[in-house]
Amino acid sequence: MHRSELNLSGIWVPLVTPFEGGAVDHAGLRRIVVRCAGAGVAGFVACGSTGEPWALDDTEQQAVLQTVLETAGGVPVLMGLAGNHEGALHARLRRFAEWPIAAFLVPPPYYARPSQAGLVHWFNRLADASARPIVLYDIPLRTGVRIEPATALQLAAHPRIVGIKDCGGSMGDTQALIADGRLQVLAGDDARIFDTLCAGGTGAIAASAHVRTERFVALHRAVAEQRLDDARRIAQELAPLIRALFAEPNPAPLKALLAHEGLISDELRPPLVAASAPLRQQLAML
Repeated sequence: MHRSELNLSGIWVPLVTPFEGGAVDHAGLRRIVVRCAGAGVAGFVACGSTGEPWALDDTEQQAVLQTVLETAGGVPVLMGLAGNHEGALHARLRRFAEWPIAAFLVPPPYYARPSQAGLVHWFNRLADASARPIVLYDIPLRTGVRIEPATALQLAAHPRIVGIKDCGGSMGDTQALIADGRLQVLAGDDARIFDTLCAGGTGAIAASAHVRTERFVALHRAVAEQRLDDARRIAQELAPLIRALFAEPNPAPLKALLAHEGLISDELRPPLVAASAPLRQQLAML
């Protein structure tokens, strides 16, 4: 096996899953994909945590992926793959690998809180079974367990494990992963995009980039071109938006703002509820 040449640089948008009357709103999803692709994003994530995958059955997830792939116009797509039943997860991996996705974005198994040795075993078995590259998703707030830097670097020895979405919260750990150089490191915490890019990170998977998308793209470009004063100015410009979009559980604020812009309905599936009225008013003023 040879290490994948997948390029994860740039701004990637982890797509919301719009709903209309309780069903997936594929027309709304297409509108978002077209707008973001036109603004120059590097890629999309279908059924990542912003896409409410826990509220989608397998048929709906497949339909979402199909819509994104058909609309993206060749822009690469990562497929979110989360779960804690190994057999079911591997079955979904095989099924979704039949689609022309660029890679899978995979968090640790939630609720189980395995040891670091357990994570190495889990991800290596998944990568062994995968026909597509794997991007690790370190998101302890959702899974209850961190992918420690030593564990991520141990997993980097697998040729199909090519990157990590970093929501671990430690800039020192982020810098250690970047310094090793084997994994492409993407900021997963939107407030740390500037810091991660300046440290040498590859890019970002940023829910906030659904809106003002061209400014997030410009931020990445400014850092890549070493125009750090410009990049700092853009990051400061985007900071109030990012704070507001994560003031309540994602993606409720984001869906409220997208609904305000007329792209989708402000609809989520339980257990999530719509953003509060004060936050909606704040978002409308940004």
